[in-house]
Amino acid sequence: MTGQGRICAVLGPTNTGKTHYAIDRMLGHRTGIIGLPLRLLAREVYDKIVAIRGPSVVALVTGEERIVPPRTQYWVCTVEAMPEGTGPDFLAIDEIQLCADPERGHVFTDRLLRARGTHETLFLGSDTMRSKIADLVPGVQFMRRERMSSLSYAGSKKISRMPARSAIVGFSVDNVYAIAELLRRQKGGAAVVMGALSPRTRNAQVELYQNGDVDYLVATDAIGMGLNLDINHVAFSSLTKFDGRRMRMLMPNELAQIAGRAGRGMSDGSFGVTGEAPPLDPEVAEAIMDHRFTPVRHLQWRNAALNFATPEALIASLEEPPRIEGLHRAREAYDLIALRNLSMDAETRARASSPDAVRLLWDVCRIPDFRGISHAEHSSLLMQIFADLHQHGRVPDDWLARQIKRIDRTDGDIDTLSKRLAFIRTWTYVAQRSGWVADENHWRGETRAVEDRLSDALHERLTQRFVDRRTSVLLRRLKQKEALLAEVSDTGEVTVEGEFVGRLEGFRFRQDAKASGEEAKTINRAALQALAPHFHLRADKFYNAPDTEIDFTEQGGLMWGDQAVGKLVAGSDVLKPQVQVFVDDEAGQDVSEKVQRRLQHFIDRKIAALFEPLMNLQRDETLTGLARGFAFQMIEGLGILPRAQVADDVKQLDQDARGALRKHGLRFGQFTIFMPLLLKPAPTRLRLVLWSLANKLDEFPEAPPPGLVTVPTDASAPEGYATMAGYRVAGERSIRIDMLERLADMLRAEDTRAGFEAKADMLSITGMTLDQFADLMQGLGYKADKGEREKQRPVAEAPADAPQVVDDSAVTATPSEPAVEGATPDGTPQPLESDETTAGLQTEEVLAEVAPEATAPESTAPEGDAPAADTPAAAQDTAPEIEVFYTFTWGGGRSRRPGEQNQGGRQGRDGKRRGGDGPQGQGQGKRGGGKPQGAGGKKGGKGKPRDAGPKTFQSGPKRREKQIDPDNPFAAALKGLKTD
Repeated sequence: MTGQGRICAVLGPTNTGKTHYAIDRMLGHRTGIIGLPLRLLAREVYDKIVAIRGPSVVALVTGEERIVPPRTQYWVCTVEAMPEGTGPDFLAIDEIQLCADPERGHVFTDRLLRARGTHETLFLGSDTMRSKIADLVPGVQFMRRERMSSLSYAGSKKISRMPARSAIVGFSVDNVYAIAELLRRQKGGAAVVMGALSPRTRNAQVELYQNGDVDYLVATDAIGMGLNLDINHVAFSSLTKFDGRRMRMLMPNELAQIAGRAGRGMSDGSFGVTGEAPPLDPEVAEAIMDHRFTPVRHLQWRNAALNFATPEALIASLEEPPRIEGLHRAREAYDLIALRNLSMDAETRARASSPDAVRLLWDVCRIPDFRGISHAEHSSLLMQIFADLHQHGRVPDDWLARQIKRIDRTDGDIDTLSKRLAFIRTWTYVAQRSGWVADENHWRGETRAVEDRLSDALHERLTQRFVDRRTSVLLRRLKQKEALLAEVSDTGEVTVEGEFVGRLEGFRFRQDAKASGEEAKTINRAALQALAPHFHLRADKFYNAPDTEIDFTEQGGLMWGDQAVGKLVAGSDVLKPQVQVFVDDEAGQDVSEKVQRRLQHFIDRKIAALFEPLMNLQRDETLTGLARGFAFQMIEGLGILPRAQVADDVKQLDQDARGALRKHGLRFGQFTIFMPLLLKPAPTRLRLVLWSLANKLDEFPEAPPPGLVTVPTDASAPEGYATMAGYRVAGERSIRIDMLERLADMLRAEDTRAGFEAKADMLSITGMTLDQFADLMQGLGYKADKGEREKQRPVAEAPADAPQVVDDSAVTATPSEPAVEGATPDGTPQPLESDETTAGLQTEEVLAEVAPEATAPESTAPEGDAPAADTPAAAQDTAPEIEVFYTFTWGGGRSRRPGEQNQGGRQGRDGKRRGGDGPQGQGQGKRGGGKPQGAGGKKGGKGKPRDAGPKTFQSGPKRREKQIDPDNPFAAALKGLKTD
């Protein structure tokens, strides 16, 4: 023992001021040494003493850091790095209860037995060491220090409910990172403290916590060793730890050492558990609060009187058992394992042939395995260092430079940087050893600089991953109850106090998607508080915006530019939808009402503009009786009604009523009654939205692409969709209703009994191939018989501009002389007719506005296929050309949508009942299901051929002649023929 001065054991729980007491006592002496359990704590104490006495008289010595001024008076060291033989006036060992630690206990026990100050020696630690210190240190005095604040057990808490200024303790790196990530999402962030961190990184992380940037600390049990932080609550995420060999339960005194970090100075603290840790037993919790623990009975010991004669002798001396009761031989430590591995190498054993060489070998083996890769890998590195030191007296500069250069990189994630820090610590340790490198100051500076760069990079990565600075900024400002400064960019980006927090979409705040949990709540609260004036400014701008900046979507949404500001909901009338606005509650009632008024004005004006014909129809007070009732049906149908659906009502309308309705643009087609102006793309798009609202559809069907005569039939579309879209289903494709009426006009001139073939004009207006047209016709109720024939050679063709004869049989009745409808006495159905006066009454200009007519491709003409390109020329001249054709005949059926039924007919002047509309929109004979007749049928009684003149019924008066269409280019010629 190195002195006979006063020896005192200052014992007590945490937060009793023992370390502060030791510092005061040391500074009262001329020289002194204090040994601490962690280099982090050593750095903290060093900074405190430097602040009092200055750096010129204070030294810091740890395994990886060595600051020794020439006039050193006070040494701050880790226990393993304490210098021997200096004879200080004062000496102190902190956390003396670590004598029982399986890994490092033998070092603390050696200091307890052999380290002394010439005037004063202090042992600081837990009261559990009282009996062993009394047994091993003669003449020791004891000083009991009581805790300055109380410590209470708070039970189990979820991390989401963890109070501010809390430390959560984990016992593995993965566990620490997982908890820190959870706290970032729910609480805005956490600082991370682990024993493996460099002092620079650890201090930077602690500063985050201490200055209030974050309210939570996640740490390993390293915080239990004297780190003084402002912690109010300590929570254990686990009650087990890996001690280097096995998983074991934490002892009550170990739990108390960590829990005691809560409550600093006179502030009370609490402890508890969280996560998967089970609640503490009541006895354990009470023992921690009362500081009553089982006394330490066994101390770890390893022989300090080593024999350096040979490696084998050194190993034997290290394994020598203790001769004092209460001391246990320490288990094999990393340095002894390395010594065994190196002594088995023949070259190393040959070099260790003298006591000095064996002593050097032992010094090399004591290099800690910072990297933690494997014992074999660590031993290989130590062999190289020992060989260089033995052969050259130092580690070669070029080799050391290469090793450091490989580590000097600041890219990578947290794990990568942590590994590099562990690697540089090995070379920092080597550079700190006296005589191991050529230029000690240079290499100490190099390794320290690399460690600092890696530490800064690691701190940055930890902060990026586990701390949300914007949340911490907002939390501080909210706590200070200061007005927050919010800014909204032209693109809608919202920043509060310079931190991006989300976007303002219309009148709703959409916070950053990365935020969640408590962080999201904090951001939302701060942003909405700061955005209040911006909502009013934006509402004023929106209210004065022109209608061109506002639009509706096919799903009923209302957009201001590219931002959703509301949606349409069904109203009391199909043409009067209501508006539901998208405005945050925090914007206020005034903003919400202003936005709603503007949107309601927009949609009302939009409906009035696009449905002007319907609006005029609704306002026409001259319409009375049946005409007014029919007008209301048109309004409810948004301008389109299937004729079969209102067949009875149509038949009851007289010609005056129809004429009054036609003035508003109504067309009484054979299939559909509609307003051609409302078939344009814009009214169609709005009509589908209004119809979807009225039918309470969850998903609104979209309008077909504009300009198409036919579109594929959507079998999954809701009932009535095709009609509202302006189309009629006919097989696999649906045809636009106006083009269908034009096709029906063409079909009236055909002989549907004997059969007819498709004309080029039919294919042209439908824009279909021959096969597609056949499917369309079958969808309309026709039979399509496919055939092949030899293509006829073209002969002298008729002039293209030859006048076409108009069939007077298609003329419908006039009010003064209604046509007699029905069947002939032999039961043959009469040709189908439209309620229009003639096919030529279709307004071509209106149809052209609805959509451009599609042109049938040349390959679809019924003339047949062209000869193959590789057919010999002679064969092409002699072989007959084959063409495919279809013969269409009336099939007696019709295309129906689900729920559609035949409508009852009206009686003709012959007293016979008319059937419902057939596939061309006309009534059928008394047999029902009759086919449409064309110009090429028979006339008069049964079996008598018809002539080409006007057709009459035997049971009724002669029909009035068909009126000549004034727009027909051949009208003058036809009029002249009739006059002649």
